[in-house]
Amino acid sequence: MKVKIIICLLLFVTLVSKGQNNDSIALRKIFTETLVNGKAYSNLRDLTKNIGARISGSPQAEKAVLWAKQKMIEAGADTVYLQEVMVPKWIRGEKEKGVIVEANGNKTTVPILALGNSIATPKEGITAQVIEINDFEDFKKLGAEKVKGKIVFFNYPFDEAKINPFEAYGDAVGFRWAGPSEAAKYGAIATVCRSMTNATDDFPHTGSMRYKDSIPQIPCCAISTRAADLLSRILRANNATKFFLKQDCHFMDSVLSYNVIGEIKGSEFPKEYVVVGGHLDSWDCGEGAHDDGAGIVQTIEMIRVLKAAKIKPSRTIRAIAFMNEENGLRGGRKYAVIAEQKNEIHRGAIESDAGGFTPVGFGLNMKEEQKQKIKNWAPLFLPYGIYKFTGDGDGADISPLEKLGVPLLGLEVISQRYFDFHHTDNDVFENVNKRELLLGSAAMTAMAYLIAMYGL
Repeated sequence: MKVKIIICLLLFVTLVSKGQNNDSIALRKIFTETLVNGKAYSNLRDLTKNIGARISGSPQAEKAVLWAKQKMIEAGADTVYLQEVMVPKWIRGEKEKGVIVEANGNKTTVPILALGNSIATPKEGITAQVIEINDFEDFKKLGAEKVKGKIVFFNYPFDEAKINPFEAYGDAVGFRWAGPSEAAKYGAIATVCRSMTNATDDFPHTGSMRYKDSIPQIPCCAISTRAADLLSRILRANNATKFFLKQDCHFMDSVLSYNVIGEIKGSEFPKEYVVVGGHLDSWDCGEGAHDDGAGIVQTIEMIRVLKAAKIKPSRTIRAIAFMNEENGLRGGRKYAVIAEQKNEIHRGAIESDAGGFTPVGFGLNMKEEQKQKIKNWAPLFLPYGIYKFTGDGDGADISPLEKLGVPLLGLEVISQRYFDFHHTDNDVFENVNKRELLLGSAAMTAMAYLIAMYGL
């Protein structure tokens, strides 16, 4: 009896070792093909230079849809199709203007960008006294009498003590997202928000905000960090300082757009799906290179690499270029709705939306037993510098799948420089490193392969 047990154990270990060896070979093929023959970088150049910024509802976004469809076909996807989704159409209009107006009459024009979804100022602009706010609690201390009729300046910098810049972003972004309605509640007529970055430069960072239905809507903008520091210094010297704001942004009717979906059909379980994706839209400044052109080209590269390496996944892998992450998340929500309506089985979803930087691991938003399964694959990733499987981040576009019980993963990268570029004119192709971009693509492809082979 003991001999039989020992033999069975030896056979099990042999089979496991053989399986791990096969997986090790597969990952080596994936990384080699990506790094030696990768097309993600040239695809990113094409997307950013020939199409450029791709805000939802724009002609550039619609060109990007056709571009992504064609690139997935060229990459070798078994099936490529478009999934309809209605998206908001917000237009920035004429270039914004922000001016610090000192009590002595000195005027300094400063770099600003209207926040996404903001309303416009009157055509002549707004000039009003500025009041600096460092915390929402300041409103309660000041009261409506001191805020009413003023422009609120939210000057809350990133917490430099936080090692992960995304934590600093999460700590500060509420002033951009909810600040305008909070200020309007106390009678403010506009807001100026310090840009969401720990860099000190002249690039203002746009990004979404949301008005509360029960509170008056007021125009809002972001100011560059260097200009924010200047405004704060001037206010400390004389609190009678004013600010001039003029912006032309507005909404039009929602328009039809698309998620772009390419599939590699599973050899054993074709009706079980693994999603890999990023978002095709970007803000209307810069070129949308890191955010999220990188995630899109990494996703398309996954198709090409698996086909080139002749790796056939057991489950169907869906590469998705989601539309409208930046100011609505309608693409991600629509995909989840359709998946639920069709009772589709999803074994996992991976998103790349942290920039095209060096990958170090994956955030895991899933059950503990599923996390453990992925951690058991960690030795396969170590030769490629992928070691971190402890975070819980995933991705905005795949987040609606959480309610369906889908295990979610987010590609984690060395993100210290991400907020130098995020939502700015500085998010351009030249600021993406080819090697780092390709490594991220290979890491995504490797994880997609393992989930497609073994499920979660």
